Amino acid sequence: MKKVKVECLGSAIKSTREKLEMTQRELADKLHITPRYLQDIEHGKKNPSYKVFVRLLQELDISADMIFHYNQDDKRYAVKIIPH
Repeated sequence: MKKVKVECLGSAIKSTREKLEMTQRELADKLHITPRYLQDIEHGKKNPSYKVFVRLLQELDISADMIFHYNQDDKRYAVKIIPH
């Protein structure tokens, strides 16, 4: 499986957080991470750990399939836009 572009994942997380009218600090506190770490995830500078990713999905009330889809043509996973 090919890697998903990190900055796309971060953008999807940021977009969903903003639609929920949640600040980075509020979400970071709920995830028990620093606001800086969340900012780095949202800007594509860092990947969330599996544990943080699962908590992100829970706190944002979304499922992984709302973020990822398999592109049959490219034979890879990609981040999709999250409608809310």
